[in-house]
Amino acid sequence: PAAGLRHVALNVIDLDACERFYTDLLGMRVAWRPDANNVYLTSGNDNLALHRTASAIIPESAQRLDHIGFVVPEAADVDSWFEFLKSKGVAIVKVPKTHRDGARSFYCQDPAGNTVQMIYHPPISKT
Repeated sequence: PAAGLRHVALNVIDLDACERFYTDLLGMRVAWRPDANNVYLTSGNDNLALHRTASAIIPESAQRLDHIGFVVPEAADVDSWFEFLKSKGVAIVKVPKTHRDGARSFYCQDPAGNTVQMIYHPPISKT
């Protein structure tokens, strides 16, 4: 089974202000900053990704959610979930991939079209 919902990724227009809100006000800390347009925050057992986007892409009234992530305990579980969901006819957005930080994941869509990530993320998968 999945270990729970502990990862959320948000598209934001003002990345710096959002980072300050989550770190300065809510007490999260930077876990990884791969580049100037992305930052990954944590409070210890979770992961919040902030992705900078242009205001032209997201109207002020639009949802800011990029995807939701379900954490799995082992990297091999990502592939098992991929095969299972694919066999059930679930729409696959991106096939399994191992990321630079050691995480492994794939993306699919729920019936409403929301993007869902199944992810093994070493800092939080075993907690």
